[in-house]
Amino acid sequence: MRLYVYVLEAKDLPVKDSYVKLRVGKKKSKTRILKNTIVPVWNEEFVFRVHGTDEELVVSVYHHAEEPKVFSGSGNLLGRIWIPLWSVAAEKNQTLPPTWFPLERPKTGKFINENCGKIFLTISLHGKSYETSTNRLLCAHSNNNIEEPKELEVSCISCQDMFSSKAPSRKIAEGKHLMKTIANRLEKIFHKNEEASRSDDSSELSSTLSDYEDCMEEHSSSCSFVEAIEMMKSRYDEQDKMPENLQGGILLDQLYVVSSQDLNAFLFSPDSQFSKNLAEVQGTKDVQEGPWMWKSGATSNLTRAVSYTKAAAKLVKAVKATEEQTYIRADGREFVVSVSVSTPDVPYGSTFKVELLYKIVPGPEISSGEESSRLVVSWGIKFLQKTMMRGMIEGGVRQGLKESFDQFASLLTQNFKTFDTVSVSNKDDVLETLGTEHQSDWQLATEYFWNLTVVSAIFMAMYFLVHILLSEPSNLQGLEFTGLDLPDSLGELITSGLLVIQLERVYNMISHFVQARLQRGSDHGVKAQGDGWVLTIALIEGINLASLVLTEFSDPYVVFTCNGKTRTSSVKLQTRDPQWNEILEFDAMEEPPSVLDVEVFDFDGPFDQATSLGHAEINFVKQPSTELADMWVPLEGKLAQSSQSKLHLRMFVDNNKGVEMIREYLTKMEKEVGKKGRLFLSSRIVGFYANLFGHKTKFFFLWEDIEDIQVLPPSLASMGSPTLVIVLRKDRGLDARHGAKSQDEEGGLKFYFQSFASFNGASRTIMALWRTRTLTPDQKAQIAEEQEDQDDTPIMLEDAGTIPDVEDAKLSKVFTAELPINIKSLMEIFDGEKLEHKIMEKSGCLNYATTTWELVKPDVFERHLSYKFNRHVSVFGGEVTCRQQKFPIANNEGWIVNEVMALHGVPFDDHFHVHFRYQMEKSVHTDCSCKCDVYIGVTWLISTKFQQQITRNITDRFAHRLKEIFEVVEREILFRTQQDSSI
Repeated sequence: MRLYVYVLEAKDLPVKDSYVKLRVGKKKSKTRILKNTIVPVWNEEFVFRVHGTDEELVVSVYHHAEEPKVFSGSGNLLGRIWIPLWSVAAEKNQTLPPTWFPLERPKTGKFINENCGKIFLTISLHGKSYETSTNRLLCAHSNNNIEEPKELEVSCISCQDMFSSKAPSRKIAEGKHLMKTIANRLEKIFHKNEEASRSDDSSELSSTLSDYEDCMEEHSSSCSFVEAIEMMKSRYDEQDKMPENLQGGILLDQLYVVSSQDLNAFLFSPDSQFSKNLAEVQGTKDVQEGPWMWKSGATSNLTRAVSYTKAAAKLVKAVKATEEQTYIRADGREFVVSVSVSTPDVPYGSTFKVELLYKIVPGPEISSGEESSRLVVSWGIKFLQKTMMRGMIEGGVRQGLKESFDQFASLLTQNFKTFDTVSVSNKDDVLETLGTEHQSDWQLATEYFWNLTVVSAIFMAMYFLVHILLSEPSNLQGLEFTGLDLPDSLGELITSGLLVIQLERVYNMISHFVQARLQRGSDHGVKAQGDGWVLTIALIEGINLASLVLTEFSDPYVVFTCNGKTRTSSVKLQTRDPQWNEILEFDAMEEPPSVLDVEVFDFDGPFDQATSLGHAEINFVKQPSTELADMWVPLEGKLAQSSQSKLHLRMFVDNNKGVEMIREYLTKMEKEVGKKGRLFLSSRIVGFYANLFGHKTKFFFLWEDIEDIQVLPPSLASMGSPTLVIVLRKDRGLDARHGAKSQDEEGGLKFYFQSFASFNGASRTIMALWRTRTLTPDQKAQIAEEQEDQDDTPIMLEDAGTIPDVEDAKLSKVFTAELPINIKSLMEIFDGEKLEHKIMEKSGCLNYATTTWELVKPDVFERHLSYKFNRHVSVFGGEVTCRQQKFPIANNEGWIVNEVMALHGVPFDDHFHVHFRYQMEKSVHTDCSCKCDVYIGVTWLISTKFQQQITRNITDRFAHRLKEIFEVVEREILFRTQQDSSI
């Protein structure tokens, strides 16, 4: 049997901070604490399991004390009442109607002489031995004078009215007889134990969750989901603001042709068919939905728990998840549901919780007269403790939620029509709002200069000026002469120095402010020109931006780069949380933008090199438009990640030629991938198509997705042909993963391309297009067209043209040495074996690869090399491709190795080649040593005014590098020889 106690409110209390304790037998519970009111309104429900009517309910009202008492609990007793359960069972429908009960004064304490006030309660019993009907009226409210005590006031509410708040309190005349009956029973209650002494029991114990859940199951028949929503509507406060979207970003933002009330019920009502269908689509099992219940706290909310087992993914096994869904707003038109998801079984699952926020609001009017609603779902992560895997966790959650809500949106679209007629107007509204939220220069200057430095400098200057006006000219003394007045004491010298320092600091601040205001440039507010794809960026704000000095703030500004063009924001002075509210537009492009580079700098003057505070890359192909419309972008970099810096952006990609252009572009892309043969290169994508015996393979990925391009030498596995390996960045090109052969250590997809006819033509074009990925699409297209004009056949791996011979260059000797090793040992640095790789890696070469020596002429051998310089060798980290030829000197007294080197990824890399000649011959002094001379020269393919400077830089750099290489060679060979002799 269950006892339901509804604590509604109290009045005439002697204090402002109060709460209520309830006790039935050994079971106890209490309400929340309400402060600053003598008429608290709790509206809370409590449930107790009872075994008979011989027990009694004790209701105590306490004053909340800010400092807890050691022996008397955390409050002082204001008053108490005792209600036997048999009196409730004797009432009609076993329900005591809402009644004002006067509180009995405590026997001890500070309130023994105070008027204790009254408490408003309603009580009912439910169980198998009692028939209940909560839809009938329980009592009537009467203003007639009766003979019973005046403290008793009875209001009339039905139990159903308490949940739905549909019916107001009803007045029923001629209720005198019923009032007398209630009064007589209450009189017996209050005087039954009048003589007994009662002790204050201050211990607290909340009722168990199982009792509460059982209570809600029994009550569900009388309080439906619709009635609970109506009750939340009655508690709606118009001053409550709509919560902001969570910082993780937007997963879904769509308009549906359905009313907001119906969409809310469709998604969250008990036994929703949509939830079952979604679980079936996503492979979710063991779904258990708890009933919607009232959760007491600072505010009472409707909440429920949902548990299920998520289907296994590629990297994660099937795991159990628990959701706590809570209504935080329901006014009949707008609904907001917060969801907290716990997955403790996943890696690091105990360190975070995933948060979702569903917002359902009425949509715009439709010409057909139908109602519409807008559903916005955003997400975030709440980290319960610090972890080094924060970035990995955020990336995994983002990817999992994206896939899950793609299925969610697809299934929801099957039930309700969607429309996007307000997307442009919504964009215009956003941009119009931002355009009006700028501070004037005077406001910015006031905020920037209103600090202690400026105020103290002005005060000191004014003080000095007044002193000068009030003082009389002093006599010349010491080394002074007319026109030169020197300080007469050490104190005057120090004071003058302080004033100069302060004025200098103020001058620097003024100069910095003026330069920062001029830094705004012409990018903000300038409309895009031309027809085509237009990228519009609304830069809203930033949070937790890093600072180079811990005690100071930075002066941040943002640079956006897309398709080789840049846009720059204004500088915000001395702030970690800048507010920009600026609109930046890129001129129209023929191809839709694919990647946007974002970098935040710290402004330090127009001629100083700006320091990066963080950077990010946004892929428009992978990000849905709904997420781009309002997203928080986490910044990468040491400073940014340590400060957890983020930018708030709103981005819109539109084609001002119309929606049909988008469809035409997608159709064109699909056709272009396979129209020319196996490999297709455009200014935007790399595509592949093959049809072998009816088995079709087709995929494409973006140039911006490529992390690295490597050339592997011929091998038995590749049937004697070179291999071009394209490595994508992590989490890029997932749509083309069916064409990938493997993955690298970081999870990037690797694609292998081979050719039995030719190789270097297509590889050269692919390399060129990839290195120029920051150029505009038109420039990329021109490169591809020039390559196609040279050869009408489909782009395959062709043979490269010849490289000028070493004899064509003017060589100069840059290194000579007598080495205590023989010719045979020295030539091991050119045989492609372990020693050569070890030495080149120690000298700063990355990904070093060589082909085998091949006989191209009598006694002339040739091979190819490729590698990268690390950042210590070249700040550009350039790539290197070489062709080497070797042939013996007459009488087999030594070898000559000629090398032609082409540098890539450095300034003017297409203007020159570097030539080397290694001449190694036996020493005239001993057979166990040899002489090595190295010559170097630069051949210019295209003239430039920097020829002498570049030639001198190359010669000096490689002369020093060759010296280091041969020192390592000598040390390694001698060490190996010593080890061999000791064995």
